[in-house]
Amino acid sequence: MRDAVTSLIKNYDVAGRYFDRNAIDSLKSYFESGTARVQAAAAINSNAASIVKQAGAKLFEELPELIRPGGNAYTTRRYAACLRDMDYYLRYATYALVAGNTNVLDERVLQGLRETYNSLSVPIGPTVRGVQLMKDLVKEQVAAAGVVNAAFVDEPFDHITRELSEQDV
Repeated sequence: MRDAVTSLIKNYDVAGRYFDRNAIDSLKSYFESGTARVQAAAAINSNAASIVKQAGAKLFEELPELIRPGGNAYTTRRYAACLRDMDYYLRYATYALVAGNTNVLDERVLQGLRETYNSLSVPIGPTVRGVQLMKDLVKEQVAAAGVVNAAFVDEPFDHITRELSEQDV
């Protein structure tokens, strides 16, 4: 797993280049947002169960066919698995948020997801919608925690939804 700093160093090392102005600006931006990233992670951590529960409730309100007989979240076991997966996405999005890099999402979440979801016949649309709902709730929690400039919060959630949406799952 890489963070913004190690990824930047790796890219410049592979090219055999010294840091240029863009690299220095990127590092400066990452370090300036460090406290806000940690505050955001703390807000997510202290509200994770609530975020997942609220996002799940909104998802099933929007898509009630998921919890009806024949739906992918029908039965207590499947419903719990859906919430478990949402919690998993939230946890890894938090790691990526702190790292300032989505590499952990690619390595630990997205790479094996296609095969898993195909084998279980899990529809991707509701998964994407659940991640978007969590992003909205996280942004509310982060704002409530006093983080003023929290644009970085979007990145890991948007990465998950973009990558899932682009996959033929």
